[in-house]
Amino acid sequence: MPRLRIVLSLLAACLVATAAATPAHAHPGEERDRLRLYDDGGVMARAAQAPSAAATPRADCGPGSRKETDIQGRVPAGSDQGFICNMTQVGEDGATGGYKALRFVDKAGRECAYYDTTLLFPLNALSLSEGMTGVAVLDMSNPAKPVRTTTLSTPAMQTPHESVNLNQKRGLLAAVTGNPAFYPGIVDIYDLNEDCRKPVLQSSLPVGVLGHESGFAPDGNTFYTTSIGSGQVTALDVSDPKAPKILTVFESNSHGLTVGDDGNRAYIAASQGLVILDTSEIQQRKPNPKVREVSRLAWPELTIPQIAIPVKIGGKPYVVEVDEFSQDRQGSTTGNGEVVGAARIIDISDETKPRVVSNIRLEVNQPENRAKIAKDPGTQSPVQGYAGHYCNVPRRDEPGIFACSFILSGLRVFDIRDALKPKEIAYFVAPPAPSPGTGEKTNYAMSQPTFVPERDEIWYTDGNSGFYALRLAKTASSMADKPAAGSPTTLPSARSCASRRNFRIRLRRGLVSARVTVNAKRVRVIRGKRLRAPVDLRGLPRGRFTVRVTGRLRNGRTITARRAYRTCVQS
Repeated sequence: MPRLRIVLSLLAACLVATAAATPAHAHPGEERDRLRLYDDGGVMARAAQAPSAAATPRADCGPGSRKETDIQGRVPAGSDQGFICNMTQVGEDGATGGYKALRFVDKAGRECAYYDTTLLFPLNALSLSEGMTGVAVLDMSNPAKPVRTTTLSTPAMQTPHESVNLNQKRGLLAAVTGNPAFYPGIVDIYDLNEDCRKPVLQSSLPVGVLGHESGFAPDGNTFYTTSIGSGQVTALDVSDPKAPKILTVFESNSHGLTVGDDGNRAYIAASQGLVILDTSEIQQRKPNPKVREVSRLAWPELTIPQIAIPVKIGGKPYVVEVDEFSQDRQGSTTGNGEVVGAARIIDISDETKPRVVSNIRLEVNQPENRAKIAKDPGTQSPVQGYAGHYCNVPRRDEPGIFACSFILSGLRVFDIRDALKPKEIAYFVAPPAPSPGTGEKTNYAMSQPTFVPERDEIWYTDGNSGFYALRLAKTASSMADKPAAGSPTTLPSARSCASRRNFRIRLRRGLVSARVTVNAKRVRVIRGKRLRAPVDLRGLPRGRFTVRVTGRLRNGRTITARRAYRTCVQS
């Protein structure tokens, strides 16, 4: 199996942290037979007609910024303070990080964060100076002072690789044991609903076959485990999280996997590029379900696709995607390779003919600059370098921004409201810290970030320095200025204490009904030309209170908005 040998070579590179060239993926033609069809009706790969691959316009940094000193994304030796543009640091935790930062608000309005603490277990676990390894659980009641309440240490939480995943609808946290190639797939599932600070283990069972990455259907009833090394995806029924069951195992060398809102499409970041699959038979629980290929797409700068997320921008369907690492012209992953995949926006208006409409790149990713930066700390490692790794959006409907971990270049934030003309609006480069293996002081930004739109916050981790809670400057934020297409209203700011606040919510037009609660206690909704609801936070005891609005549209679709308010003194 050439693909397996290739990924095992990459694993070896990770373990020794050398700068040797390491093959990462075969050429698309060599893998075509492998991924060609899952059933009779697959659509063969098609080449991208790519737009300009120029660097994305750099951020215009406002007051209080500590701007980069060279080309966009560069962190030269001696940049001990790091860089920050249109952001402020709110809080931090720990000294290491992994591949995911996640957020959940439980039934009582408590707010928590979750992040995996190692890039490669057990290797870099040996160098940790504090705390247990596993998935850290943080009480984020005060984002400036996160409190670690526990660390999850069941098998999959100890070595999840990139698979830690959280389903918001059902409040389930899940992972499968994984590493850069694959591990036997033990799946751990936790329930977060009663008290997010104290996750409750539901099951830990060997049902994932093989593990590396994962995906959750939005309804929370199907959990997918993916193994890019072995070329398999396992679909699990987790409707009863205490007894997950295998629905099917199908061939796909999937890296990250995301599922469309109705559960009928999977968006695969495969080694050949984007692959769109029809997963309707899995979603409908048909016996012996078949998975059919809808389309696939490659692009000239392709390295190793990491994650592809379906979104709507201006009401039009797109996928935002990011590739990891860099390669030479022969397709081998190498330190400071000439080819950097970076990120892109893909138009899927016709899902049978997806096309790249814009690229998202930094100046350090450009071929003409690779020689200039070749001696910077971390550039010669095949698993670091100036390249992309993970991205995320605050919501799928009109996300506004796209935040990405760009390894040595830290966390970068892009305005994607114009899908054809993305632009950088903010960045955070943590103070460089020693990297495992090499000891060079660098950023090691590998994690998928998460968001708190109501406070303009972004949370992420750096492998060398831990968890960060950051806040976008108002001039840079496009997360919460207007109600999103998928939001019933715009809730008032939660930036200050709210114990004397008394306000009225005006809900968006087109809602036929709405439910408004404060910490799960129902508030009266008044009918008229538009639905509205009075919210009175006066006289409440000191603490955090979550205002939640759930509206139903004429087509039956339900949309939700939620914001936590901090009360300080009684009226």
